[in-house]
Amino acid sequence: MPLDLTQLSQITEPLLAWYEKNARVLPWRENTDAYRVWVSEIMLQQTRVDTVIPYYERFLRRFPDVAALAAAPEQELLKMWEGLGYYSRVRNMQKAAQQICEKYNGIFPNEYEQLLSLPGIGAYTAGAVASIAWNKPYAAVDGNVLRVVTRLTADSREISDTKFKNEITAALQEIYPVDKCGIFTQSLMELGAVVCMPNGTPRCTECPLQSLCSACAAGTQPAYPVKKKKAQRRIEEKTVLLMIHAGRLALQKRAKNGLLGGMWELPNLSGKADIAQIQKWLEKCGITDCRIQKGSPVCHIFTHIEWHMDSYLIECGKAAPDSDFTWITEQALEKEYALPTAFKKVYTQNRPL
Repeated sequence: MPLDLTQLSQITEPLLAWYEKNARVLPWRENTDAYRVWVSEIMLQQTRVDTVIPYYERFLRRFPDVAALAAAPEQELLKMWEGLGYYSRVRNMQKAAQQICEKYNGIFPNEYEQLLSLPGIGAYTAGAVASIAWNKPYAAVDGNVLRVVTRLTADSREISDTKFKNEITAALQEIYPVDKCGIFTQSLMELGAVVCMPNGTPRCTECPLQSLCSACAAGTQPAYPVKKKKAQRRIEEKTVLLMIHAGRLALQKRAKNGLLGGMWELPNLSGKADIAQIQKWLEKCGITDCRIQKGSPVCHIFTHIEWHMDSYLIECGKAAPDSDFTWITEQALEKEYALPTAFKKVYTQNRPL
């Protein structure tokens, strides 16, 4: 059954009035320059607002425009992103910045299709930038917006269905206020973030759309949105090694493809290795005269995988000069090398230096 446009058309005025009085003060709302909007939207993907704010402010101080981002050394860029995770986001941002410099002379494109053609920019981000920065009637439909619309309409279709999501996007674009496109986009996001919330009881008594909401009228708010059941996360066992030689910590690069592709990591073995197995592996790497001590176990959860990591602190007496490891100081780790959160947890809990 198609969405009821008559019902949706009634939400614009009360939502805009509510947003004007209740919108949170956020740094990316103070300046709706396309570059700034884009940076904030990429950072906010699967990341909480309070986590993003200090990253956003530091990132813009270092990379204030497209040209600065395009020219950034990769290691510095990854270090600035350290802790946010999903590093493909920032790598795609740099690729997009480089394309903007090459194709558009460093000027952020203002057409939806041009935005959509850039690496790392999908329909949601293109819609957000086009509406917020350029006041164009393109919807940005994320989880917050899907939740608001499906509760309003009591629509029980699965939100993972691309056809359904496209239908919601098209229906919303029919009701966009011509002179307040960006504000309308932000008001929908804001309502889903602070009132029509995903966890716990929604704050329906504070909602400007309460009288229009089918789910609220029926008392069925928790039933929406309908989501496809997630597959159980795969558990992977790892043995992670904090190897110290002459006061320096060993790092190595991950393969370019796959999870955390091309990132620095602590040396590690698949599965649970005992001290004898670790000793044998070290000898193959040209590292001898080692003192090995077991550390604290660490768990880290990715979207589809869960790492269960045993850790060992290893004082390396001798290390072959042509080993595959990069030996760094603690200062270099803190200032220069981006270590993914999973390995940073192991390092922090077993801090060796």
